Amino acid sequence: MKGYRSRWRSGVAGGAGRRLACAVGLIALAGILASGCSTWKASGASHQGAPAGAPERTASQVSHPAWSRDAAIYEVNLRQYSPGGTFAEFAARLPRLKAMGVRILWLMPIHPIGVVNRKGTLGSYYSVRDYLAVNPEYGTIDDLKSLVSQAHQLGMYVIIDWVANHTAWDNPLTREHPDWYTRDASGNFAPPVPDWSDVIDLNYESPGLRRYMIDAMKFWVTTCDIDGFRCDVAEMVPLDFWVAARAELESIKPILMLAEGESPALEEQAFDATYGWELFKLMRQIADGARSAADIWAYLDRDHAAHPADAYRMYFTSNHDENSWNGTPYEMFGDGARAFAVLAATLDGIPMVYSGQEAGLRHRLAFFDKDSIPWKDDEFGSLYTALLNLKLANRALWNGDSGGAVERVKTSNDNAVLAFRRERGDDRVVVVINLSQRSQQVELRGKPFAGDYTDVMTGRPVTLRDGTWLKLQPWDYRVWAAGP
Repeated sequence: MKGYRSRWRSGVAGGAGRRLACAVGLIALAGILASGCSTWKASGASHQGAPAGAPERTASQVSHPAWSRDAAIYEVNLRQYSPGGTFAEFAARLPRLKAMGVRILWLMPIHPIGVVNRKGTLGSYYSVRDYLAVNPEYGTIDDLKSLVSQAHQLGMYVIIDWVANHTAWDNPLTREHPDWYTRDASGNFAPPVPDWSDVIDLNYESPGLRRYMIDAMKFWVTTCDIDGFRCDVAEMVPLDFWVAARAELESIKPILMLAEGESPALEEQAFDATYGWELFKLMRQIADGARSAADIWAYLDRDHAAHPADAYRMYFTSNHDENSWNGTPYEMFGDGARAFAVLAATLDGIPMVYSGQEAGLRHRLAFFDKDSIPWKDDEFGSLYTALLNLKLANRALWNGDSGGAVERVKTSNDNAVLAFRRERGDDRVVVVINLSQRSQQVELRGKPFAGDYTDVMTGRPVTLRDGTWLKLQPWDYRVWAAGP
């Protein structure tokens, strides 16, 4: 799959007429943006609303599960997580993740992997040979049930990766229902694009396929009590399928649906959360010196105008694709890796941490072969523990409508330093980040942020007022919090 995801995110997915759903979403987004973006961060403005004259935001019909409101997501790469790469070995790590502040566990695909046209020795996680079984390398279905049960006992929730767009070449569906697949000009099975040579494309014009896929998703909810799905290349599957799937899944229990996609249409009826790829790209440009801290505000304006109220936008500095194909956070963000981790965890999205980030992972994990994470204590572990537990405790950082608006705090150098506050009830957070390679001495200007706080990283009391001066080292940051 190397190299293709970035092309797909740019809208150059090859394909079939069933991709029209994606096109509709992109057209809708273009229309929203063309209508003009408005400021939503003025003092007192809420990210759930907008100033007079701003375009009305689309209303989402998605009802988020209550347990997702204060949650951060942790992506679990089971294969590389431990020497054995099993459910049981990962379950032993749950108390550590609980202490770190993790609420939602996203398991990368748990299913058996195709052998025909396999890449590498173990194959791609996303080449599914059987939707109703677990990969024996990970253990048994009873092991998965035990993992989910242990997570629930710790107040954590489990979603699994779902690959609805394509299957392995040797999935039994190729024999039992060959009409469910897309064919090339010669009438043969075909990958979604040539680069994904280990998988073949499914055709959602078939009602039978839709029924099978929804029933397969329901199987994991009813059998293993999982709490939702992260849906691979969600925009390559018709949107009306996802809408129907969510409706049936929610008839069983409240679920969380995360789309690997960024179209606002995904959030209107089907998905709780979508990827914040545009912010990720912008952060990389800032790290490279091509953009500045001030560009964050323009991004937030556009994003707010485009996406439905109460939608969750997932922010991150790494994931399985970025790590394996593009580099670690140290490669992509350099000395700013910690600063951007703070930003991703404190903006009004739902933050995500990838396996090994808390151990300061400086290694690109192999995608098709065994390559265990070299676990060690690291400053990133302390950083994520502070940030994710702050999110759990302080309502200002909660997700969607449950959290506080991101309100700008003016500084004497807004091109280099990003400063904002979030407030919900009596809970308040102020964040200041030097997004530059130079030391900065800046003044915080205004009165709304004034008050007494605790420095989240040091535990020391801090009083902020209009005219407070700060000296920040390159890529330095401050996170201050107050609450009842």
